[in-house]
Amino acid sequence: MIDGLTLDQMRAFVAVADAGSFRSAAARLSRVQSAVSHAVGGLEAQLGVALFDRAGHRPALTAEGRALLADMRALLLKADLLRARARGMGEGVELGLSIAVDPLFPEQPLAAALAAMRAEFPSVGVRLCPAPLGAAEAALRDRRCSLALTTAEIADPRIEAEFVLTLAFVAIAAPSHPLAAAGGPLSAAALADHLQIVVEDPSALTEGRDFGVLSPGTWRVGDLQTKRSLIRAGVGWGRLPGWLVERDLAERRLARIGGREGKAMVAAVLAHRIEDPPGPAARRLRGALLDSAG
Repeated sequence: MIDGLTLDQMRAFVAVADAGSFRSAAARLSRVQSAVSHAVGGLEAQLGVALFDRAGHRPALTAEGRALLADMRALLLKADLLRARARGMGEGVELGLSIAVDPLFPEQPLAAALAAMRAEFPSVGVRLCPAPLGAAEAALRDRRCSLALTTAEIADPRIEAEFVLTLAFVAIAAPSHPLAAAGGPLSAAALADHLQIVVEDPSALTEGRDFGVLSPGTWRVGDLQTKRSLIRAGVGWGRLPGWLVERDLAERRLARIGGREGKAMVAAVLAHRIEDPPGPAARRLRGALLDSAG
């Protein structure tokens, strides 16, 4: 009989499968380990199959557990969608918004959108958290924020992302750099001959993957400002959003390089967990972002 299955049991099972241990799953769910173990044990009893092999140091999914994991994820996703739709029918104004912001996102549209939201919802508090690359998705997954503005591709089906604007990236170097002195369009091979400055993803979501990296020789830094400073000092070249280097280019502290190879267009999105749909203030912020970006 499986009539006694509960969403709580399935969430505990999925958490253990994702976290790799009952202890880590309990921490992720903010519950005691015994409660998680009891929930998974109850689920196994209801289904009549063992979902984990507990003989080793860490629980390992059995063949049955692997087969049922995707089904339970799908059921939980549908339950979250149902809950979100019901909540959206009668929700009130949020007490606050916690927003993970990719530093690549242009400051002016964000500031204008936040000002428009505050004008309509002055009681809503806001917390902005810098979250480069995959860190924004990680913050949403870990519930450290309710919204995320990011340029990173989001693959998690529990997160819904909506296009906001397109960012233009340009390849730049110091005016004294050999690439700037070359003049005219440069090939990817020409760019690859010189040291490239790259911002490293602080999250593990894109581990082993590089984006826009052409040069075999790279220096990796933790933030955009350090990247811009190293490029201005003539250490290497790199791509940065046009809005960030507009003044440097106008005042000739930096120079565009690369021609077609040096340009790139990147989409920025506003994302949220599907079970936490945007409330009135978040929806106003979304509309203001679309207006200011347009």
